[in-house]
Amino acid sequence: MSAFQEYFDESHQLVRDSVRRFVEREVLPHVADWEEAEEFPRELYRKAGVAGILGIGYPEQYGGSHEGDIFAKVAASEELMRSGSGGLVAGLGSLDIGLPPVLKWARPEVRERVVPQVLAGEKIAALAVTEPSGGSDVANIQTRAVRDGDCYRVSGSKTFITSGVRADYYTVAVRTGGEGFGGVSLLLIEKGTPGFGVGRALKKMGWRASDTAELFFDDCRVPVENLIGAENMGFACIMANFQSERLSLALMANMTAQLALQEAMAWAREREAFGKPIGKFQVLKHRLAEMATQLEVSREFTYRQAAKMAAGKSVIKEISMAKNFATDVADRITYDAVQILGGLGYMRESLVERLYRDNRILSIGGGSREIMNEIIAKQLGL
Repeated sequence: MSAFQEYFDESHQLVRDSVRRFVEREVLPHVADWEEAEEFPRELYRKAGVAGILGIGYPEQYGGSHEGDIFAKVAASEELMRSGSGGLVAGLGSLDIGLPPVLKWARPEVRERVVPQVLAGEKIAALAVTEPSGGSDVANIQTRAVRDGDCYRVSGSKTFITSGVRADYYTVAVRTGGEGFGGVSLLLIEKGTPGFGVGRALKKMGWRASDTAELFFDDCRVPVENLIGAENMGFACIMANFQSERLSLALMANMTAQLALQEAMAWAREREAFGKPIGKFQVLKHRLAEMATQLEVSREFTYRQAAKMAAGKSVIKEISMAKNFATDVADRITYDAVQILGGLGYMRESLVERLYRDNRILSIGGGSREIMNEIIAKQLGL
């Protein structure tokens, strides 16, 4: 039995087929233009909502499907990555990091108002944790929220926020208590709230089709009912959310590597030098064999952790390992793919050029490689 057959059933294949058709119809004809424009139409969220893609993994009562089915989500994520645009996938998928805390811990009236709109693609959700003073040190965020009657008064700023420009709902990490992780809370802050401003769209090396922005809070008054979970318990909510985010990033890395490998193999079969396809030369043949081996190991290990998560097991150490391993493999494979394509691999018209650039953020976002190693070491008792 192949790894694919072991983890995916017929329902997952239906999800895969549906998302693949969506990508072929709605994305691939336009993705090169969207990359150059450094944005994709907001209408794509609505189309993805109507197609049921945004709701995969969420409860039916809010417009979702396949609730809690991790491998349905994996199948959809992999097919979206066939667009070849990590930025588009990150932008379209920002609900998957912004919405889960709302779904799990927000007040019922907030949850019932917000979640269906986002899953339908009518509204966009984003997560806002990272600050200019530091990204991975979540326990020491500086954005302050002070209780004032029936509101919190929020002051501070966030940066590198995916979907930051166009989002409607922001799940924002704030400090409501003392120093350290025990003073962190989550608030749902809505666009248009007085005192809340969105900065310029940031220019990036990769993920160009996604919008990434700075956020500013200047005595922004947020209703107390928008508190997500208990006050000063936001750090635990953020950490719980990170496990799924790290799985998603490992999947993105594996698919980035797969697309790059496919491009390199196709080129090696077609490109001739010294009277034969370059893939017939042992040096390239063996390099491609090693690339394929690394990818196969990475994919299997990532799927194994997804299966453990689906079974309710804790994979704090292993998902950190999977993210680091997958991004390392994608680093090597995208590098080698550019090398194999030579001059063409350096051209903007080449898919591997985009994959090479987009890949670079994957070992940084969702907790950097160094933070993953700290987590792994701690879990090992070091």
